[in-house]
Amino acid sequence: MLHLRKLTKKYIASDVETTALDNIDMTIEKGDFVAVMGPSGCGKSTLLNAVGMLDRPSSGQYQFLGQEVMGLSEAKLADLRKSNIGFIFQSFNLIDELSVWDNVELPLIYQGVSAADRKQRVQQALDRMAIGHRKEHMPQQLSGGQQQRVAIARAVVTRPNLLLADEPTGNLDSKNGEEVMNLLRSLNAEGATILMVTHSREHAHHANRIVEMMDGRMVRDERIGRQPEAQAAPVRQAELSEV
Repeated sequence: MLHLRKLTKKYIASDVETTALDNIDMTIEKGDFVAVMGPSGCGKSTLLNAVGMLDRPSSGQYQFLGQEVMGLSEAKLADLRKSNIGFIFQSFNLIDELSVWDNVELPLIYQGVSAADRKQRVQQALDRMAIGHRKEHMPQQLSGGQQQRVAIARAVVTRPNLLLADEPTGNLDSKNGEEVMNLLRSLNAEGATILMVTHSREHAHHANRIVEMMDGRMVRDERIGRQPEAQAAPVRQAELSEV
């Protein structure tokens, strides 16, 4: 699905040069669930932003779905991103002025999806995340766990080729965090490709591959037993907490 070759990102401020990514080589195949770990400042989020085409690397090669990304214009990057990548953030990033339904529908509007198709896909995504009964609520009326389910529904409603999750359980208690991880693992079992940044080694073991970073470099890249085609069974809606 994607190939990184000697990907480097440097920042220069006040004549001080900082290397956030240092010659990263990585291949992610369709169906992978990759957890990226490492201490704060090691380059995890920079890597996620580079893969998500939110931050342009300084040098190297990045091929996504067979296309070289590095030389694309900002407009073409935006088109490629919105058609193929879903984002899940630690802070949910829901729009407070929009209802649950409208938050999930918004990326489909940007894609020009018809109203009838939007209605079906939004309902399916909300039901899949067991949050359909809250579709008229505003984000501030929901618990943290419910908000993250809405955020995941928004990320998957476009049927992206790649899901990027940046500390998706960072603002949740342990119970809701585990439920979100079960949802991600279930989505992976159904074929989703996921790249996730996490500080939790326990949550990293929901993935089938762990990458560890230090000082902008990959220092470990290991499969941990579960291959992409042998993931956990999908989570039943009844297993999800309303907390």
